[in-house]
Amino acid sequence: MGAGGTGRTADGGGRAVTALLTAAMALSMLQLFLLGALGPRLVEELDLSVAVLGFTTTLGFGVAALLSPTSGRLVDRIGPRRALVASALVTAVALALIAMAPGAGLLLGAVALGGLPQALANPATNKAVLALVAPARRAGVTGVKQSGVQLGAFAAGLPLAVLASSVGWRGAVWTAAAVAVLVAGWAARTLPSDPPPPAAAGGPGRPRGHVAHLAVFSVFLGCGIASVNTYVTLFGDHRLHLGPTAAATLVAVLGAAGIAGRVGWSRAARPGRAPWLPGGLAVGAVAAALLLVASVRVEWLVWPAVVAVGVFAVSGNAVSMVLVVQRAVPGRAGQDSAWVAAGFFAGFALGPPLVGALAERGRYGAGWAVVAVEFAVAAAVAYAWAVRDRRTARTSG
Repeated sequence: MGAGGTGRTADGGGRAVTALLTAAMALSMLQLFLLGALGPRLVEELDLSVAVLGFTTTLGFGVAALLSPTSGRLVDRIGPRRALVASALVTAVALALIAMAPGAGLLLGAVALGGLPQALANPATNKAVLALVAPARRAGVTGVKQSGVQLGAFAAGLPLAVLASSVGWRGAVWTAAAVAVLVAGWAARTLPSDPPPPAAAGGPGRPRGHVAHLAVFSVFLGCGIASVNTYVTLFGDHRLHLGPTAAATLVAVLGAAGIAGRVGWSRAARPGRAPWLPGGLAVGAVAAALLLVASVRVEWLVWPAVVAVGVFAVSGNAVSMVLVVQRAVPGRAGQDSAWVAAGFFAGFALGPPLVGALAERGRYGAGWAVVAVEFAVAAAVAYAWAVRDRRTARTSG
């Protein structure tokens, strides 16, 4: 990167850069986590149906999936500093619109607008890692900043939800919007100026080689993760009779395990080992889903099941981004990151409706079996690419 701005890198002031990138990832999906955490208040005050509230997740991730390929080219063109500032400011606007929403119309419009920061976050933060972090530290920093998504879920589920109980849900959302403005200023002050774009940045981008495989892997991984995130609380309350508080704790446990898994597995993703990790993590995710199936009859198994989903399934996305960073071609890091993120977002949009149809009829065991199949397909895609990649490496060697 150029010498503008503060000129900090991850080798000097690196903690500030890592914290900033983590905050950017947390903000990127904060509005969807907030809508989930504040759902009962929104349903009551805005007179929303449960179906409309649920549609916000599909809408947000659907828009992010559609915008991701374009946003990747945009990040390659304008650079990560401008992209991260823009992402935080658009998040602030989307949150402000939610805080002002009188009903479903403006709420859904705000959610659609919030798809843009989701689409920008992965390519912009990955490109910043490539520009600012020494190669030996990139995998670790990538894992930490990817854990920001789980930190966003924690912020929505605890401090902001508690704040809503005292100042109202609109006050809590306004507070989140103000935080987004502060993060925009932090990015503008901390990151160096963006260099001119490389000549290849403006060209058409299509997923290639490992990127295409990781994108398909991410579709099926996202389908399974989103289904668990969406329905495990209802499962715990309605089927296992844990009660609302204990059932909600299942998501918190999953999130905490996801943070630890993303950081740990990303640090383990050394170049020779990294191609095999997505498949291995997906196999672990299959075992986690089968534990959920078994918990229909043996209730206590739901706790190790959600821990395993966090450690294996949720971590798979972070390792995918580590691979993108490790193999990035100059001028295409944004596009490559965006294609993989698009697959993940598409999975989040597509997965819950299928499992939801089964959950609505009380067939949670069948729903978790569908999740196990989705994770199994992800494992097959990942292992097929890893085998092909090893053969290619041997041939070229």
